[in-house]
Amino acid sequence: MSDVAEAELFGNDDWSVQADGIEHRDTGYFIARDALATRRAEGLWDWPLQMAEKRWCRPSLFREAFLAALDRFGIARDAELIRSFALGYGIRAVVSPAAETFVTLADMLQPREAPATRRVASRPAIRALSAASA
Repeated sequence: MSDVAEAELFGNDDWSVQADGIEHRDTGYFIARDALATRRAEGLWDWPLQMAEKRWCRPSLFREAFLAALDRFGIARDAELIRSFALGYGIRAVVSPAAETFVTLADMLQPREAPATRRVASRPAIRALSAASA
């Protein structure tokens, strides 16, 4: 057994929880143990919101590893954690057995292109009033 396998406290297909934090297996993206409970000014948890912006991050596997890390490190959960995941990853797009069943907030809020401006010909006001009374 390797040192890495012995040091792993939890793992899934994408993430490894180790004594010093969690690491994405393919990218090497690392979140230090001390930073896991980081909050934003409004009280939302930072990491669920940040990871929702990463196209390579599968929500279900990140959530599983993140929650396992919180449990292993004795970090308490609260209602803002649920809200942070909901705001970051949105709602389930479909009910299916597929691993990727969330729509990220970033995908939902893509700006639309402004429609082309259309010019509409109009009659002068006097002619329009005359035509209406005729």
